[in-house]
Amino acid sequence: MNKDIATPIRTKAILEKHGFNFKKSLGQNFLIDPNILRNIVEYADLSPESGAIEVGPGIGALTEQLAKNCKKVVAFEIDQRLIPVLKDTLAPYPHVSIINQDILKANVQDAINEHFKGIEDIAVVANLPYYITTPIIMKILEDRLPVRSLVVMMQKEVGDRLSAKPGTKNYGSLSIAVQYYTTAEIVMNVPKTVFVPQPNVDSVVVRLNRRENPPISVTSEAFFFKVTKSSFTHRRKTILNNLTSQLEEGKEKKEAILSALSKANIDPARRGETLTIEEFGTLSNELYPYFH
Repeated sequence: MNKDIATPIRTKAILEKHGFNFKKSLGQNFLIDPNILRNIVEYADLSPESGAIEVGPGIGALTEQLAKNCKKVVAFEIDQRLIPVLKDTLAPYPHVSIINQDILKANVQDAINEHFKGIEDIAVVANLPYYITTPIIMKILEDRLPVRSLVVMMQKEVGDRLSAKPGTKNYGSLSIAVQYYTTAEIVMNVPKTVFVPQPNVDSVVVRLNRRENPPISVTSEAFFFKVTKSSFTHRRKTILNNLTSQLEEGKEKKEAILSALSKANIDPARRGETLTIEEFGTLSNELYPYFH
């Protein structure tokens, strides 16, 4: 039986064998604790019939644990220097496919159609590169890919924002965007000491379970997200000030904004961070006719 890839000794040996050096620009931090990886896979709740999508497999530490637990793994790796390394480390797992592409530019739906034929249950499980965590999550959600959940490791600070509740300092337009599509919870804290090289920050694993339907029904999703973003532009300003300064022609339409706030039963003196996702939904529906 092969020793886990994710042990410090095996990781070092693999890196030395392939003469691999970390690229800071790609946010490469490899996990060297197999127990943490096994816990991540457990939170993803995979069966032998499941498919897993991974982003940034590195040298294959998490990929290996996924391969042991599901039917098919597809991993997107941007760094072509890692392709021969992965070919070597994952040789025992023929049901793993590595795609040498930037996930943000890839057509993930095509990859799903090609590699997951006959697989109904698909989850995203990844230790995400820190510098593009949010764009990757938003792409997967906005493209409405047929995945039931995302179990992803990220910087603690970003995880706190994804799962934040109204009225807290971490709550913002990102919390709302993610919670519109999913229910978000932090399931695990990960200390920086279990990575090579060691990052400057601690990490968390966040589980995002896809909602059947958003918690609110909005006239226009694009406008709803524009309203939430506008409401947090200056956190210390009131919702009225933010909307009048951020929405196109907001200043000219101040009366309309006041009227929409009133219909939505929202005090214009409140700050964006105090509004629930439902209140934002009602507000954007009331504002929509005035701005289209």
